[in-house]
Amino acid sequence: MLILLIFSGAVAFVLCALLVRFGRDWARLYDAAMPQRFHAGQVPRLGGVAMFAAYTTAWLWMLAAPGLGVANQIHVEPLTAIAWWITGAIAVAGGIYEDLTQVLTARYRMFLTLVAALAATWSLQLTVARLGLPGLDGWWAAMPWLGVALAVVAITGLPHAFNLIDGYNGLAGLVALIVCLALSYVCLQVGDRQLAGVALALAGATAGFLAWNYPRGLIFAGDGGAYLWGVVIAVLSVQLVQRHGLVSPWFPVLLLIYPVWETIFSIYRKAVRGQSPGVADALHFHQLIYRRIVRSVFHDDASRRMLMRNNRTSPYLWGFTILTVIPAVLFWQNTVMLMAFTLLFVVSYVWAYVAIVRFKVPSWVRR
Repeated sequence: MLILLIFSGAVAFVLCALLVRFGRDWARLYDAAMPQRFHAGQVPRLGGVAMFAAYTTAWLWMLAAPGLGVANQIHVEPLTAIAWWITGAIAVAGGIYEDLTQVLTARYRMFLTLVAALAATWSLQLTVARLGLPGLDGWWAAMPWLGVALAVVAITGLPHAFNLIDGYNGLAGLVALIVCLALSYVCLQVGDRQLAGVALALAGATAGFLAWNYPRGLIFAGDGGAYLWGVVIAVLSVQLVQRHGLVSPWFPVLLLIYPVWETIFSIYRKAVRGQSPGVADALHFHQLIYRRIVRSVFHDDASRRMLMRNNRTSPYLWGFTILTVIPAVLFWQNTVMLMAFTLLFVVSYVWAYVAIVRFKVPSWVRR
């Protein structure tokens, strides 16, 4: 397991280094006027390429290790590996194409993640067979198509949720890394080394990318990286709950509540204002923290000042994420506790968002 983590991390690290050196020409297409842009200079948005390549080599390693005499106790069927890889490739391909050209609309990218979700659901026989609620589980089981539909919705939506929070150096990447490590821990607790291996492969690839992304912001994950995180983590979560009855369906809900609720709240906020959910704006939670909580850094160079404020934004959201991941890991079998912490997060998020909008944040919070 440790070899898998180190191997995928090393591959991503080396490939990101090459992209930092030779990929700047592709960054010129990213318009400086975009509302979600909070960096200066030309930075390649091709971290997803490096991470997907590292993720692919990790799968090849899991398949080849037994034949090479390496005892990793991860049993993977070739057809299963192909299904996982194709699922990720479909979603990542659309994201990378957008990163390279900036011409693929949100509707087409949503369609590609839907295709990826349908491919995963069909090839891996995915379903959310239970909700963890005694009063509803019997009714839910009587209509199995609902479980399949929920799996498709989760796999389709989570890539875009990660893309939504991918706004500052290290933000979405460290959230993905923490979530992957939490998933691998629970996978090992229930004895599922295959799913733990997938989680660690993605964690290693993410760590290799983060070495270049934070704090200097030399490369960004782009849509390709966000879609890779979302698709793989969503399929992992569905399979974990599907395979192991001990794991509450609310474990992945609490684990991923930050990107999920950010997406739901953003859709609601834009609907109230009469906007399409696909229209980019600068009113997401992390952007408000950047503008209204992180104080300006006094420095003669404007780009250096922007970079330092960018780096100071992410830790606020990391802390927010850890406050959901810790109870998720502690109570991964306890549906009642998981639901309570999920509700607590939603209430805390709305309260914090409103407080920031109304300039009612305590002075000790601002930096």
